[in-house]
Amino acid sequence: MPLRVYQASGEAHCQQCLPGFERLEKMDATALTHCPHCAAEVRRCVSAPSVINADGSLLTPASLEKHGFTQYRKVGQGEYERSAGSKGPSKLKA
Repeated sequence: MPLRVYQASGEAHCQQCLPGFERLEKMDATALTHCPHCAAEVRRCVSAPSVINADGSLLTPASLEKHGFTQYRKVGQGEYERSAGSKGPSKLKA
């Protein structure tokens, strides 16, 4: 379930809706039109999604190689060395 962000849209507001508040809602939930605390008009704001990768397994060298990616690691001023994958040059210079 996503966290939705709401903020006061009219002149009337309370301490809860003026700075904005978050609400955990189902994907198909209808957007709120009024603050649950003071009944002032509110609007749902666009916010960045939260992407969580708890174990970090997607960016390991083994996982990158498995999916056909090549990863380079900076080794010096403008110099990069391949750290994962088999495609592409072993070293790059900028």
